[in-house]
Amino acid sequence: QRQLVESGGGLVQPGGSLRLSCAASGFTLQFYAIGWFRQAPGKEREGVSCISSSGHSTNYADPVKGRFTISRDNAQNTVYLQMNSLKPGDTAVYFCAAQPFNCGNYQSYEYWGQGTQVTVSS
Repeated sequence: QRQLVESGGGLVQPGGSLRLSCAASGFTLQFYAIGWFRQAPGKEREGVSCISSSGHSTNYADPVKGRFTISRDNAQNTVYLQMNSLKPGDTAVYFCAAQPFNCGNYQSYEYWGQGTQVTVSS
């Protein structure tokens, strides 16, 4: 079965860092763009970042630009989200999702992970 599995979440202090991983199981990510989304308590899911299948194109939402970095290692069938200078407002469940080739809108993503909790608090 085709699955995406997120890992790397946890509790960190403001200003700290985490690296999230999105690993594919049952299929290869070679031809898929991977997006990261997050959902905070009481709020709707929002896009965070996306990387194209080639890895040559990346996008970031304004609230995380300059602090988060998305990357991929197709040999490991994994996409990463490096999160630095974390703020309490980054607290959310983080999801990864896959769609063919290029980043797109929410409805285009075909596969979703279960999410990993990120909590930023002192």
